[in-house]
Amino acid sequence: MPKMAHFNRLARGLMIWLVGTYAANFPSHALAAEPAAPQDAASSPQRRSPEKRKPDLSGQKRIGKASFYAKKFAGKKMADGKKMNPQADNAASKTLPLGTKAKVTNLETGQSANVTIQDRGPYVKGRIVDLSPSTAKKIGIDEDKGVAKVKVDPIAVPQPDGSVKPGDAAKDAKSNSR
Repeated sequence: MPKMAHFNRLARGLMIWLVGTYAANFPSHALAAEPAAPQDAASSPQRRSPEKRKPDLSGQKRIGKASFYAKKFAGKKMADGKKMNPQADNAASKTLPLGTKAKVTNLETGQSANVTIQDRGPYVKGRIVDLSPSTAKKIGIDEDKGVAKVKVDPIAVPQPDGSVKPGDAAKDAKSNSR
């Protein structure tokens, strides 16, 4: 029995040494950071915790890739608390504030649709917006294509103080109407 107790002490010491060595070589900023979101397209935007990003309150346009919600998300709760309606003009953005109204234009087809940001995502690198299936279809993104290069022009961006800032699309509409 004394040999077993000695072995247990050695094993415990080895484990402590391994953990200490790992922690010493691990970057300190990584310990405080949230885990990175997975990069698979089938991941659930509603179930992943988004990495903390500073909200984009600027109202400036952005260009990137858009995809659309999978059918399995129909009826699931979005970040704003409402259920995802595949027939509505709702969308997900990592950085635009919830409630932002925006014009999304497919740069390949020139087709546009207005959306309301109601959810967080997409959690796939390089994508800037997830669209409801009906909105995606309106601008020429179908199940075969799946992803398209788009321009997202904010129309109205809610601010933290409760005000609403006009976005680039609102400014463009004003200057075009003169």
